[in-house]
Amino acid sequence: MKVLLVYPQFPVTFWSFKHALRFISKKTTYPPLGLLTVAAMLPSDWQKKLVDMNVTRLSDEDIQRADLVLISAMGVQKESVREVIRRCRELGVKTVAGGPLFTMEPDDYPSIDHLVLGEAETVLPAFLADLAAGHAARIYRSETTPDICTTPLPSWSLINMKHYSSMSIQYSRGCPFNCEFCDIVLLNGRRPRTKAKDQLLAELEALYSQGWRAGVFIVDDNFIGNKKKLKEEILPAVIEWRKGKKHAPGLNTETSIDLADDDELIRLMVEAGFETVFIGIETPNEDSLAECAKNQNRNRDLETAVRKLHNLGLEVQGGFIVGFDADPVSIFKSQINFIQKSGIVTAMVGLLNAPPGTRLYHRLKKENRIVGDFDGSNTECNFVPKMNYHTLITGYKNILKNIYSNRQYYERINTFLKDFKPRRSPHLPGFSFRNVITVWKVFWILGVWEKGKRYYWRLFFSTALKRPRSFPVAMKLAIYGYHFRRVVDRYVGKTLGAGKPG
Repeated sequence: MKVLLVYPQFPVTFWSFKHALRFISKKTTYPPLGLLTVAAMLPSDWQKKLVDMNVTRLSDEDIQRADLVLISAMGVQKESVREVIRRCRELGVKTVAGGPLFTMEPDDYPSIDHLVLGEAETVLPAFLADLAAGHAARIYRSETTPDICTTPLPSWSLINMKHYSSMSIQYSRGCPFNCEFCDIVLLNGRRPRTKAKDQLLAELEALYSQGWRAGVFIVDDNFIGNKKKLKEEILPAVIEWRKGKKHAPGLNTETSIDLADDDELIRLMVEAGFETVFIGIETPNEDSLAECAKNQNRNRDLETAVRKLHNLGLEVQGGFIVGFDADPVSIFKSQINFIQKSGIVTAMVGLLNAPPGTRLYHRLKKENRIVGDFDGSNTECNFVPKMNYHTLITGYKNILKNIYSNRQYYERINTFLKDFKPRRSPHLPGFSFRNVITVWKVFWILGVWEKGKRYYWRLFFSTALKRPRSFPVAMKLAIYGYHFRRVVDRYVGKTLGAGKPG
């Protein structure tokens, strides 16, 4: 059996980092971990090829050579998914689809030949058995959550690592919280399931042994879902694994804000090599947090929690949302003020959306407020907000223009650097032609070509002289800013969701 595994293309969004990647000559951020893991579950005698459309073009010849095309995707990849499906049908090649997009919206893809929905460890074997017997059904759905200690190592040999800025692995699935707008609990449940210590170390070692020295993103829904196991078993093991390894990869992951309540856990994470954590801050408005059941964020000083994490050596990237029913008109100014004062440089602000199947979706549908498809971009609402729609869109645009303007963005970097106390100096990349080209691109684009070049040079010299240990992260954030400004220019320059929904 010849199978082609296809990962559809992402549009250019804040999270794509597309404009930042040009500085370091990379094509995309992360590899398709789900497809690489599924590939390892397929029969060993199958011929497998993976095409990541974010890295290379999907040719008709690739499709025609395959007996089956396996597609996995998230909501934001919808447009590319539809194009892949159309091409496969025109060329007469059967398709198998799974992953978050298809699991949450299976009825939207009637032309897919086989849908394998849910977690592959429990549902894929039944499909493979029926396929081998010649009577594969159209839909297979997992009714149970698997023990992910059975998950195999990803088939890293199917990709060329040099095209990616970071690798990714998974330690756990599930999140103990139940935010109204989030579909994680629908996909992976509320009880965090974790891999064994030796399994996680084997995955880190597999990447290290293949020469990977750049960052590794641990793609968990909430890395600290089982704090006890992390502190007693996992993090001490990772710390021990790093000993004696030259340039072991830096780690980053997603956590909840209650990480700030546990000094020991923070210390262990930093010692284990964690450098960045993404946290869903969402909003500084208490009524909006209560509305969406973001209880872990309520009744706490969010700014103090963020600054504590910075002070103890973890850079916080933050997710923010506007468009809650409880949001007052002043929310736009409040979001800007919070982001600036907290020093969250990578602040991802989006409009509230209701993903299919979530509690928010069902509530709004009951109120007859759902008016469109969920596209995953978070730059348009798929429901009628209670706030005047024009006011919401204008306020959202103003947040983006404000926090990603040169002056405000570089001010935020400086606020962060004043708080940030890394435990060790990040190693600088060794001399190579590619690194020389990267430095030249940064100097030319940020220091000569961009209008805000004076802010760049102020950051460059002040950090080099006063905070040399933080210089690498300062330059990284400066590069990120270039990407964010390009994305904001495109979004703000067009009419976002012109007209009131519905």
